[in-house]
Amino acid sequence: MEMSFRWYGHEDPVTLKNIRQIPGMKGIVTAVYDIPVGQSWPLERIEKLKADVEAEGMYISVIESVPVHESIKLGRPDRDQYIEAYKETLRNLGKAGIPVVCYNFMPIFDWTRSNLAYELPDGSNALIFDEEEVNKMDPRTLSLPGWDESYNAEEMNALMDEYKEVDEEKLWENLEYFIKAIMPTAEAAGVKMAIHPDDPPYSIFGLPRIITGGEALNRFIKLYDSEYNGVTLCVGSFASDPKNDAVAILKDMLAKKRVNFVHARNVKLVGGRSFEESAHLSEMGSIDMYEVVKACVEGGFEGAIRPDHGRMIWGETGKPGYGLYDRALGATYLNGLEEAVKKNLKSQQ
Repeated sequence: MEMSFRWYGHEDPVTLKNIRQIPGMKGIVTAVYDIPVGQSWPLERIEKLKADVEAEGMYISVIESVPVHESIKLGRPDRDQYIEAYKETLRNLGKAGIPVVCYNFMPIFDWTRSNLAYELPDGSNALIFDEEEVNKMDPRTLSLPGWDESYNAEEMNALMDEYKEVDEEKLWENLEYFIKAIMPTAEAAGVKMAIHPDDPPYSIFGLPRIITGGEALNRFIKLYDSEYNGVTLCVGSFASDPKNDAVAILKDMLAKKRVNFVHARNVKLVGGRSFEESAHLSEMGSIDMYEVVKACVEGGFEGAIRPDHGRMIWGETGKPGYGLYDRALGATYLNGLEEAVKKNLKSQQ
């Protein structure tokens, strides 16, 4: 496995110099963040980003993400122009030698939580999802990290109304259209695609969500039969639904050679569909992280893995879920698990 770390560019309080000091850190997961959704990324911008990372002794292992325009998700008549721009970005990423793109197909909103700084018993702060609280929220008036804030109130209302005409099957149709359009370009460019699961993996605010579990992933990979049409196996997202066995889903996709990126974080299920984002340590949450790493090693996974959302600890402030300290602890923990798994397997030979 290749240990990697999310970096939000030069405005990120977590610097590349910070990240490089984490033991075993090799790759950076980043993006060009200031280009509007739907526009292609110029090659020179990608190469500049790459050069900045390499100047600090690391390299870009994954672009997370190249956002998908709402016209594509909605199946609007103008979607082809946005697909062409997406393909141009993939060609440019390929020219720059970027191997993987993580993206999602969630309508309007990215990951959703009810509290971004919930105080855990140890005094740290974490992201949580309280099902009852989310059910009370009005998405037309909310603004949370991960959401596209380029929409004004009028545009948001119009989008929410437009999605009333899009059910899960229609969203699947629109995803299939997108995948079949971009994948030949991705293959030719040498860029592996890695769809991220919906987070959380079920409908919220009445919007359809379709990348929700093992059955959905198996339907997805059949849309285009290629290792380039793969997944970001985010165990924390899948485990947020008590119906999912995240480790079993991981093993299935590894066996089918469709895992192109791994997000490793732990969540603690606290009843119903509510959960807290915990420390990475297995005993702190509901996911056996040893089994996650063991599955990756035994499945021959050699791609990028990154510690996902972390708590805020030791008085740190910053982007919710993306501080330095707890994610660094997570990376070190994952490195330790990998070493233990490999040595254990070698001793059994």
